Amino acid sequence: MSRVLVTGGAGFVGAAVVAALLEDGHEVRVLDSLAPDLHPHGWPAHLDERAERVVGDVRHLPAGVLDGVDVVSHQAAVVGLGVDLQDLPHYVSTNSLGTAELLAAMGRAGIGRLVLASSMVVYGEGRYACPDHGLVAPGPRAERALEAGDFEPPCPVCGQPLAWALVPEDAPLDPRSTYAATKVAQEHLAASWARLSGGTAVALRYHNVYGPWMPKDTPYAGVASLWRSALARGERPRVFEDGGQQRDFVHVDDVARANALAVDAGEAGALDAVNVASGRPVTVLDVATALSAGSGLEPVVTGEYRLGDVRHVVASPERAREVLGFTAAVLPSEGLAAFGRAPLRGDARPG
Repeated sequence: MSRVLVTGGAGFVGAAVVAALLEDGHEVRVLDSLAPDLHPHGWPAHLDERAERVVGDVRHLPAGVLDGVDVVSHQAAVVGLGVDLQDLPHYVSTNSLGTAELLAAMGRAGIGRLVLASSMVVYGEGRYACPDHGLVAPGPRAERALEAGDFEPPCPVCGQPLAWALVPEDAPLDPRSTYAATKVAQEHLAASWARLSGGTAVALRYHNVYGPWMPKDTPYAGVASLWRSALARGERPRVFEDGGQQRDFVHVDDVARANALAVDAGEAGALDAVNVASGRPVTVLDVATALSAGSGLEPVVTGEYRLGDVRHVVASPERAREVLGFTAAVLPSEGLAAFGRAPLRGDARPG
């Protein structure tokens, strides 16, 4: 068994990763900045008490935090799309510079294994095929088409409707938000670190993660959390476009299990990128409907849109099975229904 440092271990995904690692018999040290906007009451009550806890920032690592560590599970990051241009320095400082500082410190400490929390957002739009031109890469959707309710991206060559397909890990990277750009930077930095140090790095490209203790009422949370928060306020979930956007929603417990498997995976001197997904695509309207079940508050499809949003992103789960031996255990239909009743971070003051 290994001693694992989990950065961002007090967060939504991080705390679940801590629990999964402890379940596998690893020793776990948690590093978290306990940013007051996310953790106004300090350490969350649901964080496993067996984990050692250190307050600190990855950009300014506390002395001794890497002592005795065999593996780093790097979950710490500013999340969300970046809702304002003024967010740019904060995202780059925390996600990109913070990762660089961590990797440099790992090099000095002789730590040779990294598990990196990445994201599906590195792909931009998903994968599409045209009946006549095969695989194509559509550009951002035109505002005039969105305004007219024409939400499907057309073939960039002939303009025909496209069919979506599963996105493999070797798909071109096309970050379309501040957050996405920093996630691509993190992957590139991890690849450079692996080559220079001979270490092993596995980047886990999370798809739409949901589950208990997601942040409540924040523009940076996932849409499942926003809809869950709306239901708690007695409001109907508002679904943008026509609700037909295809996504993959993966339960946080499955994401944590993938992290635990990645601790012992990967090839020395290289970055291995792996999709972490349920392998069972759903539409966003399906998600809103599942969350609303039994509430008496049916989702409302608004036809609204946001420039820069992508239409369909659904992952191929094959490489995760090959590299990690990972297959998601929680069916979206079951997990989302349970999430409709699950606690969110911010529901109550931790005990």
